[in-house]
Amino acid sequence: MGRRKNNNDNNSMNNHLRFQDADEVIQDAAESSNLDDQSMCEPEPSEPSFIDSDDKTSADYYFDSYSHFGIHEEMLKDTVRTKTYQNVIYQNKFLFKNKVVLDVGAGTGILSLFCAKAGAAHVYAVECSDMADMAKQIVETNGYSNVVTVLKGKIEEIELPVEKVDIIISEWMGYFLLFENMLNSVLYARDKWLVEGGVVLPDKASLHLTAIEDADYKEDKIEFWNNVYGFDMSCIKKQAIMEPLVDTVDQNQIATNCQLLKTMDISKMAPGDASFTAPFKLIAERDDYIHALVAYFDVTFTKCHKLMGFSTGPRSRATHWKQTVLYLEDILTICEGEAIVGSMSVAQNKKNPRDVDIMVKYSLNGRRCNVSRVQYYKMR
Repeated sequence: MGRRKNNNDNNSMNNHLRFQDADEVIQDAAESSNLDDQSMCEPEPSEPSFIDSDDKTSADYYFDSYSHFGIHEEMLKDTVRTKTYQNVIYQNKFLFKNKVVLDVGAGTGILSLFCAKAGAAHVYAVECSDMADMAKQIVETNGYSNVVTVLKGKIEEIELPVEKVDIIISEWMGYFLLFENMLNSVLYARDKWLVEGGVVLPDKASLHLTAIEDADYKEDKIEFWNNVYGFDMSCIKKQAIMEPLVDTVDQNQIATNCQLLKTMDISKMAPGDASFTAPFKLIAERDDYIHALVAYFDVTFTKCHKLMGFSTGPRSRATHWKQTVLYLEDILTICEGEAIVGSMSVAQNKKNPRDVDIMVKYSLNGRRCNVSRVQYYKMR
């Protein structure tokens, strides 16, 4: 999976919340929930691990990557992400008071600590990577060993010392919502341990699509292969365009409406529901060129006293998930009011279910451009 240059200029974007302003309770919570009026409709770690571990096979890569502190630092410093969870827990203590909580993919244990501080009777923090060893120490250092139990292992393989839990909390989302995500693990835990009438947090997630003008970067990233020091390397271009890019997209690049593709109810959905085909119709808001489609996701916590959540969209405050850019083979010349019509199919890769295969069918029948095409993308 490709990445564009890191650009967090959107951090200063004005933001109009649809949710309760988090700064009503938590200091500095202006850094949290970031949904705007138009929205609701993990980087590969390069830092050395500070945990000694045995040699890993390629099959262990996913969990091994979460042994590195750098990826946890980035997630914890993502204040939209972390403070939203903090506010959901602290502002809704009635959900957690004297309840048993399961934290799936606990990482450093930050969500478990939030739950413990909010009055949970007990929290079971499950983490498969070697970060579990650090989480145990963090829990002990902060005086919560009597409330938080860290269990090292895969959620599908560990045994809890209780038959049922009242709440399952997890930050399971990946790039494009579904890349390297832990959704299936959350659903497994839900079906095995969640008491009837129990709560899953967050309980709703939605995937959205828009289209952008992006001539400069497409020229730099894709067209570059046409002439490399005088040599034709365009065979690589065909592969490069199949690889979605993760970056913060400038909201001024957006040339169409934003389309809701898929809504998932984590409390009810089946694992197979994460594979889907959804239609879209992106209507141009101005005359422009279209170089790429852009996908992003929103998550919501509907069981709270007031609706809470955040968006990873281009018009919201930037998160570490950024947005996912899918470049089109064609440059579409579109006029205001014209529509790109098509469908997007999303499926887990058969060899590695944490990878995502994407197929996009699109057509434009406009005054200046007529095109119909199918493109395939692979998030690896």
